[in-house]
Amino acid sequence: MDNLEAVAPREGSEEINAFVGKGVSFKGVISYNGTVRIDGNLDGEIHTEGVLLVGEDAVLNAKITAGTVVCKGKITGDISAREKVKLRAPAVVNAGVKAPLISMEEGVVFNGTLEMSQSSTREPQGQGAMRGQSVKLVGG
Repeated sequence: MDNLEAVAPREGSEEINAFVGKGVSFKGVISYNGTVRIDGNLDGEIHTEGVLLVGEDAVLNAKITAGTVVCKGKITGDISAREKVKLRAPAVVNAGVKAPLISMEEGVVFNGTLEMSQSSTREPQGQGAMRGQSVKLVGG
């Protein structure tokens, strides 16, 4: 297990409500509450106020709107998070990302734009947190 579940919010339940496994391809729109983990391929849209966990083997070509996004896989498209986005190595993200709080581990490849808006969420803790800035990052 790659510990993506460990970063899911602990409000109420840590339970994963749905799972798209490795080798599964899905095309369309997913709307849900709670936490969903994707390890397969998805082409479409994801809408949730909850948590999206993107596993290391996942490939998403999607427009994502979520409360929190945690990614170790590949995302191409747009990501908008109400709370935060966590990019964990070896993620590859080719996307426009909009969130009040972003964290990115060493080893992540990010090609796109980053917009950090003000939010009513609590202030970030620890090093490496950026807030209220607009940044364009190009990885190589």
